Amino acid sequence: MQKTKINNLVWFRNDLRTIDNTVLAEACIDNHAVIGIYCFDPRHYKFNKFGFRKTEKFRAKFLIETINDLKIQLDKLNIDLLIYNELPEIVIPKVCKELSIDSVFFQKEWTTEEYYSEKKLKKELPDITWKSFYNQLLFHPEDINFDISKTPEVFTVFRKKLEKYVAIRPVASIDYQKDNIRKDHKTNTPTLTQLGFKEFKSHPHSAFPFQGGESQGMSRLNDYFFNTKNIGVYKKTRNGLVGVDYSSKFSPWLANGSLSPRHIYWKVKAFESEYFKNQSTYWLIFELIWRDYFKYVSMKHGNQIFKLEGVLKKNYHWSTDSNQIQKWIHGETTSDFVNANMIELKSTGWMSNRGRQNVASYFAKDLELDWRIGAAYFESLLVDYDVHSNYGNWMYVSGVGNDPRDRKFNVQLQAERYDTKGKFRKLWLQPSLF
Repeated sequence: MQKTKINNLVWFRNDLRTIDNTVLAEACIDNHAVIGIYCFDPRHYKFNKFGFRKTEKFRAKFLIETINDLKIQLDKLNIDLLIYNELPEIVIPKVCKELSIDSVFFQKEWTTEEYYSEKKLKKELPDITWKSFYNQLLFHPEDINFDISKTPEVFTVFRKKLEKYVAIRPVASIDYQKDNIRKDHKTNTPTLTQLGFKEFKSHPHSAFPFQGGESQGMSRLNDYFFNTKNIGVYKKTRNGLVGVDYSSKFSPWLANGSLSPRHIYWKVKAFESEYFKNQSTYWLIFELIWRDYFKYVSMKHGNQIFKLEGVLKKNYHWSTDSNQIQKWIHGETTSDFVNANMIELKSTGWMSNRGRQNVASYFAKDLELDWRIGAAYFESLLVDYDVHSNYGNWMYVSGVGNDPRDRKFNVQLQAERYDTKGKFRKLWLQPSLF
């Protein structure tokens, strides 16, 4: 039957891919005509209560590249993507009315800001059918063997309950939409300037020199797994500080959904089947389980992950000394290891996992500063910012989260262990770089 109108609108959020995108796959079932939309939400580029932009230039640039690539990948499926630099609750109702949309498909979110936007949209469009799907997890909530409200407070318990007993779903596939309706919609991805930033070039010493987008993420995955086989030494190198290949670097693509954790999981299994299986191949899956854990923690505890007392509801004395905070931000503390990591972050939008643990612990445990300020700064700067992992990890190292041992990092000993010859510190503390 000849289609006469577009039925389904896919509202892209942090699921900016075509491979293993459950939302997109569901919208395309039964051969309904479908179109996509993405909104650069202006709220994401404003300053928060701590004085930081919610999204700084590094993640903004990565997102622009991601959306440009998403448009190309969707075009290969014969699906249009509308792009707006506007609030979703303003643009989406207009598009739905203009195109007589029946249903809006979108990724299920549960944190405050995302839920608020969704609620306003539904109020604006009471006659539209809203269909949401979990689209960012390794273990699907319908498959886990406990209620979300009973999510274990210790990661090891969570992992042991799931990894040997709950199957990972296959990736969702989307076929070419040969009969889809295409209309002449002229919308454009905003530039960095239009988002309020100056154009910039990546720092030559960046450990993350990659561009955004599904195709770039897939290229990195294939290179790290099948070309170099670096996955085979991941467990040994993952605490590195200098260079591109000490870790997988998948997190920025995972964060905005241009790679899915399920897709990575099944690629690990394919690698193990074709080449070898060892502690390193397992450890990459182990890290994906950590990522899932913080998402389930946030589902269980809701807004408590953003509160000063954290999920443990512990009361510590926290300072908001602006002088101390600025010294931490600009790499002017008494620790050269902390300073090098903070200068790397400020210069590139990237920091190693080892660095993040140390600078966060130093901020919360040594300086005794309000950990939420540090978390907000990370949110602003990190190219791989993920709300659940960011706030989950900050709570963890600050003693108000899911660390049963409430550890404090000795940053000097950490520097001696992980930067024995001072290569990392020399790289970022040389005056010639600035």
